[in-house]
Amino acid sequence: MFIIKWIIKWIILSAAVVLAANIIPGIAVTTWTVALVVGLVLGFINTFIKPILSILAIPINILTLGLFGLVLNALLFWAAAYFVTGFSVATFVAALLGSILVSIVMWFAHFFID
Repeated sequence: MFIIKWIIKWIILSAAVVLAANIIPGIAVTTWTVALVVGLVLGFINTFIKPILSILAIPINILTLGLFGLVLNALLFWAAAYFVTGFSVATFVAALLGSILVSIVMWFAHFFID
């Protein structure tokens, strides 16, 4: 059952990346295969790298009343574009808007799947 939920979330994450690419100028995904790879990379980044960076960024997060969390999400979203050929994020604003959109979609997914 765990594997099925994981696969469903991975597909929803990939679809959210495609949605972000279609809505937000500055984000581009060439194919659905690339979107699936981006979903894997974002899943890896959010599972292993983001918790470490979030702990290290606690002082900055306190000073900015939590808004640095949005910046961190945007930077990690932008970093995924560096690792995946066929996925590009042109500007920081596009990364910020894309990460917010993907986060909202995934929040709804977690709400209905878990």
